[in-house]
Amino acid sequence: MNFSTFLEATKNWALTTGIKIIIVVVVTLILIKVIRVISNRLEAGFLKKSEEEESKKRAKTLTSVIKNFLIILVLVVSAITIIGQLGIEIAPLLATAGIAGVAIGFAGQSLIKDIINGFFLLLWDQIRVGDYVQISDNAGIVEMINLKMTVLRDFNGNVHYIPNGSIEVVTNMTKEFSRYLFEIGVAYREDVDEVIDVIKEVDSELRTDPDFKEDILEPIEIFGLDKFADSALIIKARTTTKPIKQWRVAREFNRRLKKKFDEKDIEIPFPHRTLYIGQDKDGKAAPLRISTDGKNSL
Repeated sequence: MNFSTFLEATKNWALTTGIKIIIVVVVTLILIKVIRVISNRLEAGFLKKSEEEESKKRAKTLTSVIKNFLIILVLVVSAITIIGQLGIEIAPLLATAGIAGVAIGFAGQSLIKDIINGFFLLLWDQIRVGDYVQISDNAGIVEMINLKMTVLRDFNGNVHYIPNGSIEVVTNMTKEFSRYLFEIGVAYREDVDEVIDVIKEVDSELRTDPDFKEDILEPIEIFGLDKFADSALIIKARTTTKPIKQWRVAREFNRRLKKKFDEKDIEIPFPHRTLYIGQDKDGKAAPLRISTDGKNSL
């Protein structure tokens, strides 16, 4: 092949295959630009609606994942198209990639499951950094969440690394607001209405305290006399607080309620037991001897 023939062949290739490859490259670059613009606008829209820092982080993570996935998809399709235009057989390459993909798939099933579960955890806003959650037998504050795993730290300081793929049920105790359920026991001799008034009084004082009023969202809900226990009347109530503030508020409420009960001589009961002395067929009972000062008495 002489030089003129080479030039002619190059010219023909450039006018046919070369133009097609250039078009594919240009379209690819345009699609990548469009994907980035749309992703940035979606991210800006999410950030505008969200005021909390962790919600902003979640929005950025989601848009970044979607953007990268679409860009990779466009690049793969473009590469396959260009390879086809160069006259290289695509079928053997796809077959080889398929075999390799199956091998990698078996090894990376758990990783893929983790990523998919993590994506939906973020997408559905189930948990976020700072929430107190229960996952299986582990409970604690979420210190980190990404597509691979969720990291919890419990009240003892233990850190739990939980792969997202193993998460089936999540109990979020601090989603938007938190609540604390009180079961307040008083002696059977007490007036229930009086006790309820005292509970309302303590709640009112707590909601006007500068150190606690910002944490309490609603006045205490008193459901009334819930049950007759063995040694106490149980009054059930519930307070609503900002996320993760329920334990702080409940501890202070219990402290103040105990002091108020002491002031008003309202008994917090201890276990009582009624003894019945059996009788024989003649209606007689054996004497019961009790000792209060070290000596037996009848």
